[in-house]
Amino acid sequence: MSHLTFMVSQLKSTKFISVRALKPPTFSDSGSRDYGVLVAESFTDGDAYVKAFNNNNLWRRSLAETDPDLFESLGKGQFPQILWIGCADSRCPETTILGLKPGEIFCHRNIANILVSSDINSLSVIQYAVQYLKVKHIIVCGHTSCGGIAAALGNKKLGLIDTWLMPLRAIRQENLTLLDSLNETEKGLKMVELNVRASVKVLLANPIVIDAMSERGLEVHGLIYNVGTGELRELDIEEDEQVVKSRVTAFKTED
Repeated sequence: MSHLTFMVSQLKSTKFISVRALKPPTFSDSGSRDYGVLVAESFTDGDAYVKAFNNNNLWRRSLAETDPDLFESLGKGQFPQILWIGCADSRCPETTILGLKPGEIFCHRNIANILVSSDINSLSVIQYAVQYLKVKHIIVCGHTSCGGIAAALGNKKLGLIDTWLMPLRAIRQENLTLLDSLNETEKGLKMVELNVRASVKVLLANPIVIDAMSERGLEVHGLIYNVGTGELRELDIEEDEQVVKSRVTAFKTED
């Protein structure tokens, strides 16, 4: 019996106690908030893992039939034209949403697709994608029913997550009058949009991005994905020429 076969057999014969993930905050029209509860539940096999692992064979065989040279090509390197900056939400898989294949998107995902100029993680991804992979497009994509957005609109203590959500809370503070004039559904959607716009603004002030835009026409896009319909909507992020010039003057760096 191979080591893997033994592991799978152990998974099938072992009873686990799992903790269901904390349900993201949701908002009703009345303004009440449901933050969910931690629920322990029993299951008798490793259903999700075993299914996912076994699906790999089906997936690669199917893909090899439709595109026989794909995996050989991927083994030689990657040449994506798109950098996707999105949310870690399980409902927002970028390659699936865009109907693309492995190797076509370089991606960075985190809770609520937050982008700040001090995050070394995201900055490293951006630099690698722009300077070395030479992507032609950067997409910042938010989505409806985002748990991070809902949490930022609430005031419940969430521990370490509160630190991560600080940029969202700052956006909320800056737009408090506007947000308070909206109902809960509209408020959530507006926050998603404001967050995408804020992340786009961070990108456009990145010296590496500035250089690539002026030297080879790199384009930046802001999108919102509707998890209830599967539809993408593009935001208008066009700027006045004077705004662009002033930003380049302030943020562009020279060797």
